[in-house]
Amino acid sequence: PGCGGHSILTAVQRVCKDKQYAPEKTVCVSGIGCSSRFPHYMGTYGFHGLHGRAFPVACGVKFRRPDLHVFAITGDGDCCSIGAGHWVHAIRYNMKMVVLLFDNGIYGLTKKQTSPTSPLGTHSNTHPRGSILPPINPTLTTLSLPNVSFVAQTTDWNFAHMYATISKAADHPGLAFVRIVQRCPAFMKDLYKDISGDPEKLVLLNHENGIQLKDKAKNAFTRVIEHDPLDMNEAREIAEIKDGIPVGLFYQNTSNPRYDEYGAHNLGMSIAEKKIAVESLLDSYTIRNSQS
Repeated sequence: PGCGGHSILTAVQRVCKDKQYAPEKTVCVSGIGCSSRFPHYMGTYGFHGLHGRAFPVACGVKFRRPDLHVFAITGDGDCCSIGAGHWVHAIRYNMKMVVLLFDNGIYGLTKKQTSPTSPLGTHSNTHPRGSILPPINPTLTTLSLPNVSFVAQTTDWNFAHMYATISKAADHPGLAFVRIVQRCPAFMKDLYKDISGDPEKLVLLNHENGIQLKDKAKNAFTRVIEHDPLDMNEAREIAEIKDGIPVGLFYQNTSNPRYDEYGAHNLGMSIAEKKIAVESLLDSYTIRNSQS
């Protein structure tokens, strides 16, 4: 009870239902961790992969099956530690998919080890005296990567905003990276205890091209910043806010190149045509003896 994963699951299921995504045309890919149990509960096609490998599997699926709706599910350890190299290049490839980073600031499935996003001084099984390194800021890091096209942030305890954010991400023509600040009542119960109950701690990013909320949901925020999602410099500045959690669309660019579009040009070839193309390629490596 209290795990933010339940509300995230409900939000994604509702988005898929509202957008009429057919289960057989939807794929959820994950790595390892609490977040990565996600595909087992979606009722769609799923791939529960290796630790840190959600991105390459999701990219492979999208590259060969651009007709599928792809969700890549990862956690702060899965993405920002062992999967960091894949994270960087997945953003650069910009294939159309939704990436959901469940960030609870701890390795939860293995029972409380310090993760790359654990706050400085966090007491865990790996750092009983407190962690000694500053945490990674996943939102700021993603904003610094080449060819990034969509970065948003939300929380598991504001369902209306989370749903609207994931829905916006699903419509983006490229890779949409969404960091979800998540509660873990088992191992990090005090991390967001004060923040989740204080509306002053959430900072809403507002713009006509941003995340759209109904008036009732928007009025729940007491701190609002007007931010144009095309302004990368301001997005990076907002990502560094320390006295609250900014939520909304930080950056969006719909014109960035997509690697899945590059790979789709030969998907219409027949088997016979592919065979001829492969044989022609192999023949190009043939060493022929020249006659004098």
